Amino acid sequence: MPIPNPIAFSIFNIDIRWYGILIALGIILATLVVYKRAPKHEIDSERTLDFILICVPLGVIGARLYYVLFNWNYYDGDLFKIINLRAGGLAIHGGLIFGLISAAILCKIWNYNPLNVLDLAMPAIALAQAIGRWGNYFNSEAHGGPTNLPWGILVDGQTVHPTFLYESIWCLIMFGVLLVIDNNKKFMGQVFLSYGMLYSLERFFVEYLRTDSLMLFGIIKQAMLLSAIVFIVCMIAYIILDRRSRHTGKIFYGGYSKYTGKFKQ
Repeated sequence: MPIPNPIAFSIFNIDIRWYGILIALGIILATLVVYKRAPKHEIDSERTLDFILICVPLGVIGARLYYVLFNWNYYDGDLFKIINLRAGGLAIHGGLIFGLISAAILCKIWNYNPLNVLDLAMPAIALAQAIGRWGNYFNSEAHGGPTNLPWGILVDGQTVHPTFLYESIWCLIMFGVLLVIDNNKKFMGQVFLSYGMLYSLERFFVEYLRTDSLMLFGIIKQAMLLSAIVFIVCMIAYIILDRRSRHTGKIFYGGYSKYTGKFKQ
């Protein structure tokens, strides 16, 4: 791949970067997916816009704070560096943590089942990730170590693994898989937990290739550790909920809503 230009175009001497354009595009397409599929989850489509208008900004803030926290030696004392998102520096795990917590709080306020809302959101999040990851390509960041593979990218005069591409392809596939699961799900939370397992599996191995990983205590790649923990927790929860759904289905066949978590009257 050729060396990318991070600047898409300029307006009034203000550079518009591909990083921001691609993240915005991912959010827009994810919003359309959620809005279109909301009725299948017995959720009003207009209400999903309220979720998005609150959760997305908080997710971006969380992604930035998470990244800054694990790079504090670089950002310490420089407020401009901390708030300068144009140069990159968003950690997806921080965004997911803040976004999911925000969604759970809103579900409590607006009386929605959190697992149902998360099942609706996760395919769209995977799609947004697939698109947004290309922002890393244009910023020449989030790459792996040296490689001789023909699809390697040139960074600082060296051909390296395009780990952004690996994750983008995986998330795009995951988007399709999660939609299939959502259309045939057996219990609430199945899509959410499937996302947790599938993304954690990919991130664990791709993070191993990356050279710019956020570190924990200076010795552990935090994304690998967190991915391993999330995978195990989601797998255990998946098994428990799957068994409960089978038991419920046998006793109350046809009377249980997989979207609201309540028995139909």
